[in-house]
Amino acid sequence: MIDLSNFHMRIHKEGVKPIAVFFLILAGLLWGFSLFVPSWLFYVLLVAALIFWGLIISFFRHPVRETAKEDERWIYAPADGKVVVIEETEEKEYFQDRRIQISIFMSPLNVHVNRVPIGGKVTYVKHHPGRYFVAWHPKSSAENERTTTVIQTNKAPILIRQIAGAVARRIRTYVQKGEQVKQGQELGFIKFGSRVDLFLPLEAKIKVAPGQEVKGNLDLIAEI
Repeated sequence: MIDLSNFHMRIHKEGVKPIAVFFLILAGLLWGFSLFVPSWLFYVLLVAALIFWGLIISFFRHPVRETAKEDERWIYAPADGKVVVIEETEEKEYFQDRRIQISIFMSPLNVHVNRVPIGGKVTYVKHHPGRYFVAWHPKSSAENERTTTVIQTNKAPILIRQIAGAVARRIRTYVQKGEQVKQGQELGFIKFGSRVDLFLPLEAKIKVAPGQEVKGNLDLIAEI
């Protein structure tokens, strides 16, 4: 279900151009159909177009999210979606050791803003071109187009990986290496959903369970 409570909220900057483009395309198509189809069919197409355009607008909603309580030990959800992976695994790009991986799948109906899960200094940002497996595919974390960001916190470094999917093929990352970031600020945006992975120290205390729905900057993921 779409979270209707977010419809009154602001539109993300990434959505301004797509929303305008889709509006012009739909308006042009409706004008063309109006010349050839009976009126009852035109109104059916009009309703369908409005629903589709409403979905496009909802993809780019940008709700205001204030962190309930900032704490240097707490890691909040970096994205809205469902927790699909919690496991110990080998992180091969940066840490090259074993970490706890937590993956959040963002459906096309989720808010697509990615947020900084914990404050600290950005020590690594790297974009990787790649393939477009569906986001839940086991190979997506290592082979899909992705951007990896590492934040050095007061306790331990954590890694956030934004992953493109079969539909989501455009990743935006707004933070830069050397930048001091605050918990809850915008990390980036993945257009039309996909997945965000967190890699945490093995001693991290996990506060979520597989299948749980979480909201970025509101739900606690782990404590380090």
